[in-house]
Amino acid sequence: MFASPPIVNLLVIRSPDIDRAVTFYKQMGMLFHRHAHGNGPEHYASEICGFVFEIYPQRNVGDVTNNARFGFNVDDVDGMIDLLREIDATIMTQPTDTEWGRRAVVKDFDGHTIELVTPVNREAKITDIYNNANRTGDAEDAK
Repeated sequence: MFASPPIVNLLVIRSPDIDRAVTFYKQMGMLFHRHAHGNGPEHYASEICGFVFEIYPQRNVGDVTNNARFGFNVDDVDGMIDLLREIDATIMTQPTDTEWGRRAVVKDFDGHTIELVTPVNREAKITDIYNNANRTGDAEDAK
């Protein structure tokens, strides 16, 4: 029996100031809405292609997530770094060509380490993903 591997669909980070934290990610172009689930705390959420990124308030001093490292594929690493410089983000590693593509590492306002990558052949990979996701099963798709 074949079982497909799990796919990440949710990432939650915590911040002592969610309004300040969301400005970093909005500068990257992410869209957020503020809401709460039931009696839970208000938080920010961004969803794209089935992936949900949430920024929740920190509940206490020990309730931190800033030891996590995560990354985003972006269209233009150099342009993204320029945008993040405008809000005084900390640039840990300047944009550099690597085996994974053009890459830089930054810290958000709460100290989360964020890797930004423009993969080699990004446009071709996105086109392939789009084309494969839109297959109808018709004979034309087999060509």
